[in-house]
Amino acid sequence: MASSSKSSITTTMSLRRRTHAPNPRSPAPFSHQTIKYADVCCEKCGSDQSPAELLLCDGCDCGYHLFCLRPILVSVPKGSWFCPSCSNHKMPKSFPLVQTKIVDFFRIQRLNEYPQKLGQDSLKKRKRSSSLVMSKKKRKLLPFNPSDDPERRLEQMGSLATALTCSGTQFSNELTYQPGMAPRSANCPALEKEGMQVLAKEDIETLNLCKRMMNRGECPPLMVVFDPQEGFTVEADKCIKDLTIITEYVGDVDLLKNRENDEGDSMMTLLCAANPSESLVICPDKRGNIARFINGINNYSMDGRKKQNLKCVRYNVNGECRVLLIANRDIKKGERLYYDYNAYEHEYPTHHFV
Repeated sequence: MASSSKSSITTTMSLRRRTHAPNPRSPAPFSHQTIKYADVCCEKCGSDQSPAELLLCDGCDCGYHLFCLRPILVSVPKGSWFCPSCSNHKMPKSFPLVQTKIVDFFRIQRLNEYPQKLGQDSLKKRKRSSSLVMSKKKRKLLPFNPSDDPERRLEQMGSLATALTCSGTQFSNELTYQPGMAPRSANCPALEKEGMQVLAKEDIETLNLCKRMMNRGECPPLMVVFDPQEGFTVEADKCIKDLTIITEYVGDVDLLKNRENDEGDSMMTLLCAANPSESLVICPDKRGNIARFINGINNYSMDGRKKQNLKCVRYNVNGECRVLLIANRDIKKGERLYYDYNAYEHEYPTHHFV
C-alpha cells in the first residue's frame, strides 16, 4: 500500500494502513533513504536505536523511525521522502457538492425516477430490513440503512469522491479483471487452502440489495474525513447495527506472485490458495470504493481490540471469492471504522502498529 511520496496528500492517503496481503520485502539497511549520519535520533521518540528503520527527511535531514510515523510506514519508500513538517499537510480540495457531478462520478442510475422511487423503495427496504432483523438470531446479515436526507447522502458521496479523486482512483463497486492481471477464471473458491465459507442465499440477497441501493444513489451512512495523521479515514454518519454489511472490498484482481514486490498499502487477500502461485489479491489503487479508506487496526493490542468494530470476511458467493466488511457490533454515529488486519500478516512488524 505504500508508494513514493511527492505531496502531503499522496503520502498521507496511500501510506495509511496495512491490510491482509503479505509483503515479504525488507528495507535495505543503508539505502539513500535510511540513516546517513551516526548521531541522528528519531524526532518522535528521541532514540537512535533501530537505525535500519530510521528515515532521513530529504527536506530537513531530520530522522524518523518508520514505526514512529503516523501513518506508519512498513518499508523504506522509493524516491524522495519528506517529514510531516516539510510536507505541509493540508486539507484536500473537496469534490463539488453538485448533484449532476455526483451522479456522473458514481454512475447513479435513473436520476429522473429517483425522487419518486425513493419513498417506495424505502418502504420496501424497511419491510425487508424488518424480516432480516427477525432473523438476526440466526446470524443473518443486514443491509445498510441509508441516511433519510438526500442532501446528507450527497455530502457522504461527495466526501468519498474527494478521497477517490485525490488518490487518482476511479470509482468501482465490483471486482475488476484487467488484461495482464489475473483472469476471472482464477477466482475459484475451491482453491482456498483451508476451504472458504459459502455465503447463504438470504445473505446473497442482502448483498445484492446493498448493490442496488448504491446504484440508485442510496449510499451507506459513511463519511470519509481527512485526518492529518491517519490521512483519509471513514466515520459512521449514523448508528449502524451489528451484522450490517458496510461494503464489499473491491478493485483489480491480480495474482499475489505478481505483487510480492508491490509497494501498494491497500491490497487485500482475496484467495489464499493451497498452491501459493494461485493466490489472489485485490488491488484498489486504480479502481475501488470506500473500503480502501477504512483503516486496519492492530488487534493484538488492548487498544486495537477496543477500536475494532468491523470484521473482514472472505466468502464464496455463487462460485466466486468475495470480501465483505461487516459490523461486528453496534457502531455509534461519529465512530471511526476499523477492522483487524492481523489475520494473514505474520510477516509484518505489527507490534509497532497502533
